[in-house]
Amino acid sequence: MMKYRTLDTAAGPFTLVVNRVGAVRAAGFTPDVNDLLPLIHPLLSGRAEPADDVGPAAGLIRSYFDGDRTALDSVEVEQHSSGEFMRYAWKVMRDIKPGSPVTYTEFARLSGRPAAVRGAASACARNPVALITPCHRVLRTDGSLGGYRWGLPVKRLLLDFEEAAS
Repeated sequence: MMKYRTLDTAAGPFTLVVNRVGAVRAAGFTPDVNDLLPLIHPLLSGRAEPADDVGPAAGLIRSYFDGDRTALDSVEVEQHSSGEFMRYAWKVMRDIKPGSPVTYTEFARLSGRPAAVRGAASACARNPVALITPCHRVLRTDGSLGGYRWGLPVKRLLLDFEEAAS
C-alpha cells in the first residue's frame, strides 16, 4: 500500500506518494494524486491513501524550501524502469548539485552515453519523482529551460531559488 500527502511550498502544492517505509515513488507540483499515480512503474503501482505521516520525505522537502539545498539528498526514492539506462540516468540526476544545472548533452555524458542526448531528455521527461530526482536541473544545450512536466514557471522558480543560495 502507498500513502500520499500534499504540502504547500513556495512553488505551489507538492504531492508525495510513498511506499510503506516512506521511500518516494512519485512526486510533483500538483494537488491531485491522480496526476502522479500513472507515473509509477506498474511493478510498484497500487492504491494510495491520504496520510499525515509519509515518513521523513515531507520534513526534508520543507527543509529544502526553508533553505537547506542539500536536504533532498537524504530523501529515499524508489524508482523503477525496465531500461538500464533510464535507471542509471535517474541515479546520476540525483548527483546534479543545486545551482549547477547541466545541459542534456552534459547529462548524457555523465550518464555514460555521450551520444544518447535524446535518451537523457527522455529520462527527464519520464522521471516520476520531480524535485527529489532533479530533472529541473537539466537544460537545453543553448541554456534555455526546455520542458518540465509541472510547467516552465515552476522550473524557473526552482532554478532561481537554487541559484540564489549558491
